Amino acid sequence: MKKDFKVTNKNWDIQFVYFDLDDTLLDHSYAEHLALKDLHEDATLPLVARSFGDVHQAYRKINPVVWKKYSAGEFTKVQAKVGRFEQLLGALDLPSPRSNSNEHSDSAIELADRYLACYADHWRPIDGAFESFELIAASLPVGILTNGFSEIQRAKLKRFPELADRSNALVISEEIGHLKPDLRLFEKAAADAGVSPSSILYVGDSLHSDVGGGLGAGWKVAWFTDQSHDSDNVMTFKEWDKLDRVLGLTR
Repeated sequence: MKKDFKVTNKNWDIQFVYFDLDDTLLDHSYAEHLALKDLHEDATLPLVARSFGDVHQAYRKINPVVWKKYSAGEFTKVQAKVGRFEQLLGALDLPSPRSNSNEHSDSAIELADRYLACYADHWRPIDGAFESFELIAASLPVGILTNGFSEIQRAKLKRFPELADRSNALVISEEIGHLKPDLRLFEKAAADAGVSPSSILYVGDSLHSDVGGGLGAGWKVAWFTDQSHDSDNVMTFKEWDKLDRVLGLTR
């Protein structure tokens, strides 16, 4: 069913809604924080030698830069996945000896593997997000468009099958070969949706990847934030029931 809805006195004819996954539908920041805490509390791992505040602060500085370089094709997957922990050990002035000819130290490899295992233990929905997803999916075709390592994002969709089951399209950047905000990824997603770019709404949290990518592809964007945006093609919301109301839907 196609719905029309109005945002700030502008009519948007939306025929397909894509959702970002991390920090939009799923609480990535929460899982990341607790995964790092798990690593820090493990006395067998080197991070225990520094305060958790130092570990968390350093990681939050390093990881976005690593992801930006990975998105730009400057880092390989291994350089992103393991290299961020190599950099973390260096930033914290912790030893990271190599016992073989691997590109990265044994400590960084172990931290990377343990982090992903701990990270998966703490996945949870963002409050209100799944309810809106289900409500919108009952009235409009929906899909998932997400960055991230394919095996991790697929595991999340397996953990929360209601997302994949209700989706008409699943677009994971690594499987396409381009990461948000690359226009080619959005073009692939638009083709999978089978509608014109101007009739797609993208719901996401990142100004760079989601808002920038969506606008660059000619989509409309619902930005999950407490900030404002001056584009006519962007609405902002922080409470999910606001998005419901904008789409003319009620729970």
